[in-house]
Amino acid sequence: MIFDDQKYTELDVNLTSGDPLGFEDTKKYVDRITTTQKASGLKDAIRTAYGKLDDHDFVVAAMDFGFIGGSMGSVMGEKISRAIDKAIELNCPFMIISKSGGARMMEAGFSLMQMAKVSGKLGLLAEKKLPYISYLTDPTTGGVTASFAMLGDINIAEPGALIAFAGPRVVKETIGRDLPDGFQTSEFLLEHGFLDYIIDRTEIREKLGLSLKLFSK
Repeated sequence: MIFDDQKYTELDVNLTSGDPLGFEDTKKYVDRITTTQKASGLKDAIRTAYGKLDDHDFVVAAMDFGFIGGSMGSVMGEKISRAIDKAIELNCPFMIISKSGGARMMEAGFSLMQMAKVSGKLGLLAEKKLPYISYLTDPTTGGVTASFAMLGDINIAEPGALIAFAGPRVVKETIGRDLPDGFQTSEFLLEHGFLDYIIDRTEIREKLGLSLKLFSK
């Protein structure tokens, strides 16, 4: 949808998770990874690629909720970091499309480290004065929301998306109060200044082109 003529080159296609903790719950983490890879056809919960948008270089990282809930592990952090390096190499804008349940519990602290790792890499992008666009889809939650998903030079969301750190049930139980109507939806966040605009993914290409022109002036 985003790249000119739907042409792009994927980055780090075969990067896959290790099992640094030897984690096991209802099944071994290594077995869960293998099963999910076979079912989804993906190596992990994110794909990164570069191509052209309106004839200009553009790098995109897109999460896939079908891979363990789009969870953020070491591979996600590494692939985003390498994609940012590619954007710096091409001297072009960078975009993350978030769709995630948050940090991957099977990697524990290794997963949480990716919040700081990616945020730091985005700092390098900012030093080069290259735009970072964050597009939040349904759902964007947990550590992804608490870090790089909300750091965009432009933060965009699709209509009706759940965007939160903790879910509404957890928040309500914690504070012991009823929550406002539409709490943690895209529309609520836009009204309260967390987003720049809301747009359906099928219409985002043209709007992205216009937004990025603002940075080229």
